[in-house]
Amino acid sequence: MAHEHETLAQQREHLWSLIKDIRFAMFTTTHGNGHLHSRPMTTQNKSINEDNTLWFFMSRKSEPVADLHPQDGTSVNVAYADTDKDSYVSVSGTARVVEDRARAEQLWSKMAEAWFPGGPTDPDLALVRVDIVHADYWDVKENKLTQLFKMAKAAVTGNPPTGMGEHGSVRMG
Repeated sequence: MAHEHETLAQQREHLWSLIKDIRFAMFTTTHGNGHLHSRPMTTQNKSINEDNTLWFFMSRKSEPVADLHPQDGTSVNVAYADTDKDSYVSVSGTARVVEDRARAEQLWSKMAEAWFPGGPTDPDLALVRVDIVHADYWDVKENKLTQLFKMAKAAVTGNPPTGMGEHGSVRMG
């Protein structure tokens, strides 16, 4: 990320610390007509493991699943925002539907059951794997009052605000 001396494991842990409490992410695919389509989805992971993946449950009949190419995978973006903590993450990766009943059972939750009453074996359930290639994050550490002061100072001086937090990147692929 922003700290070049961090190991990939530390970067992965930092990335997860930023997104783990965000209930919904915007999952963006490129539709067949070339337009970008974003929809709210819930990340099913309990952590990001060594395989650098995010997992989602989707309906097989849904547009996001129709936008995924089964052979090569499809480039997608998954965006997270926690406005209370001023924390923002944009993940670029490759998505595909995976037939893995054991993984679906491992990730299963009561929340997922609300959408798929048939459980992990529901025929409409598609398990979507996103292999993270790259992630950017913005993590503002200053409180709101300090941020407002820095923005006001910038408006008066004509210089962009500085020291507004941390921006970093992770390259996983």
